[in-house]
Amino acid sequence: LRDIDAELDADGGAWRNSFGEGALGVYAYKGVNYGVPWDMGMIGWWYNKALFEQAGINGTPATWTEFNDDVDKLKAAGITPISVGMGDKWPGMHMWAYLVTRLGGKANFEGALLRTGSFTDAPFVKAGEMLQSLVAKEPFQDGFLGATYGDEATAMGNAKVAMELMGQWAPAVQKDNSLDKLGIGDNLGWFPFPMVEGGAGDPNDAVGGGNGFAVGKNASDAAVDFVKFLTSKENQVRLAQINVAIPVVKGGEEGMTDPLMIALQQELAKAKYFQLYYDQALPPAMGSVINDTVQALFAGTMTPEEAAQAIEDSAKQELD
Repeated sequence: LRDIDAELDADGGAWRNSFGEGALGVYAYKGVNYGVPWDMGMIGWWYNKALFEQAGINGTPATWTEFNDDVDKLKAAGITPISVGMGDKWPGMHMWAYLVTRLGGKANFEGALLRTGSFTDAPFVKAGEMLQSLVAKEPFQDGFLGATYGDEATAMGNAKVAMELMGQWAPAVQKDNSLDKLGIGDNLGWFPFPMVEGGAGDPNDAVGGGNGFAVGKNASDAAVDFVKFLTSKENQVRLAQINVAIPVVKGGEEGMTDPLMIALQQELAKAKYFQLYYDQALPPAMGSVINDTVQALFAGTMTPEEAAQAIEDSAKQELD
């Protein structure tokens, strides 16, 4: 691939500075950019405002402690707090990955990835402990270990649960899977994954994915110019206006009209570090191991230490 740092830094860094720092960083390796984002989305908590109100919850949780308190309030009110489809494995991976990100931040993941650190380092183990503490509260819908993502979305769309942790596509899937094909309408809200007290990660860091462009090593300058054109503010506004993408270029949000997506985009823009989904950021074999071990954490068939070691064993095979 072609190093495009020179083009990003030309004209006082005009092209580079048009992107959010976190989104652009996804397309860099060891500090060098080989591509740029075109659209990005992030995982966050979708919640039912009416059920929160029914449980006496005012506002949304800013910390992991507050989140757990809200889970307790929902259970006390007879409301299932969270829907998750662990039969598909990947939906629960987001929860563990966010806890790792909040606990360890960029340096932790990149250290393990580049092999200056390990997937057995403290944040990976602690995230498993925190996840299992949440599981012990029994906050999930009946049958969650065998449920699919479709089941997860159906429960949310039919107002059977208060929350699900999912990406920007969630509202559409909730509607499609609901009995009336309307979902929960104006009762749907969104909030970012809470900060973890004492964690080394920036609470604005995001976990998610997206699409972007890179050019081949021998590509012409015209190819880079075309990518620059595709990621101009004007084109990002157009994409937002027709609901094709969540813009990553500053000012692109001017084309957005959905309040929930605007809230998500505003949080995404704050991120100085964007953690790409683990099962995409890492080799496929490692991604499978991570999904399997997180499922085992939910099921209680592995300890946090065993899960971290299994991931590290896979890393030694795939990354060393």
